[in-house]
Amino acid sequence: MDILSIVVMVAQVLLGLSILVGLHELGHLLTAKMFGMRVEKYSIGFPPKVVGFQYGETEYSIGAIPLGGFVKISGMIDESMDTEHLSKEPQPWEFRAKPAWQRLIVMMGGIIVNVILGILIFIVMFYAYGEQYYKTSEVNKHGIVPSELGSEIGLKVGDKIVEINGKPYESFSDIYSPKVILQNGSYYTVDRNGELLTIKIPSDFIDKFSDKKAGGGPFVMPRSTFTIGKLSPGHPAEENGLKPGDRILEIDGQKVTFYDQFQSLIKSKKDQTIDVKLERDGKILSKSIKLGKDGVIGVYPNLDIDPSTKKYTFAEAIPYGTKKAFNVVWINIQAFGKIFRGEISASKSLSGPVGIAKLFGGTWDWENFWYLVGLLSMVLAFMNFMPIPALDGGHVMFLTYEIVSGRKPSDKFLENSTKIGMVFLLALMAFAIFNDIFKEVF
Repeated sequence: MDILSIVVMVAQVLLGLSILVGLHELGHLLTAKMFGMRVEKYSIGFPPKVVGFQYGETEYSIGAIPLGGFVKISGMIDESMDTEHLSKEPQPWEFRAKPAWQRLIVMMGGIIVNVILGILIFIVMFYAYGEQYYKTSEVNKHGIVPSELGSEIGLKVGDKIVEINGKPYESFSDIYSPKVILQNGSYYTVDRNGELLTIKIPSDFIDKFSDKKAGGGPFVMPRSTFTIGKLSPGHPAEENGLKPGDRILEIDGQKVTFYDQFQSLIKSKKDQTIDVKLERDGKILSKSIKLGKDGVIGVYPNLDIDPSTKKYTFAEAIPYGTKKAFNVVWINIQAFGKIFRGEISASKSLSGPVGIAKLFGGTWDWENFWYLVGLLSMVLAFMNFMPIPALDGGHVMFLTYEIVSGRKPSDKFLENSTKIGMVFLLALMAFAIFNDIFKEVF
């Protein structure tokens, strides 16, 4: 990846995280001020402070470490571990002086904002762009091409996947939907040369799917005829006069119909000179092309499959976008369940900043950017709602206990549990970062 692509990738991550964290912390700030609590600091990013200003009672700042943010509310035991106020009588403007239901709303403020943001983004995305997909009927004209991982579970070139879990499906992407892969007992019904077969999805399939060695991306692709799309500069295809729009007919006398056939033949001809017969503007041409030792010819295909786009009115986008947003949460719940049951590996399934950056990619695409921000907003809401001390969910857990039982946990208990939670979260963050590095290197 070139320097410009890396800069674009980093810029997207920083902008995306700044939006998510900034609005999350703004949810805490606004609800705290609504109930008359004093907010001492509001920061996007962690210290040291890069820039900031004072407005009223609150200091607004940007920190040098862009992996989160915080608000400091007077009289609250939080990750700052400032406990000096505990030795004094509660003041009316302090967090601890307010009723439990008000404190609960403040702690839920960030989560609620992230949920609203995620839902709004999904609604606007479906209204503005619709939903692009490959119809099952279009793909099943020629069937599918499985990767090595797809072949492991029994799929073969030309298979037509006609049902998922015993039901017809409309979109090709449903085949590798996390909802399907994470569900125990999922299976495909395959039409193989007129015979219907059942292909079961193993419980550890998501583990293998997440493994970098599996190659990433979908484990099945539509089988399709093709023409040459883009050419990679400096590779044999460009150097020997192939052009976008050319249709490959034969390689060394062997007929080429589908793109997977083309790929297979090229891989088998490493470091050889191949004779290529092609069609260009209705004429048949022949080319001799010398391949390198890597066997890369430098061709990107235009597949002869037309995607369909489903458009939504704004009224239709509201329930559909909301459903899709909450599907993100449900998928995370399923994934964590499999991790805790030992069915999938945490090291292969969890990603940190590097993994998130790779999702954004090195090309600035606003549609992809906002889709990922919406998705991450729902993930952030889910993660923060987990009942871990030092997270919003930990505070919610203790406040719920206080409301139900009528007894507030002691300040010492809250202080110690927050310390334990902070150690756990720092360890988890370190694991995610080093896990990203390990996956990239090995």
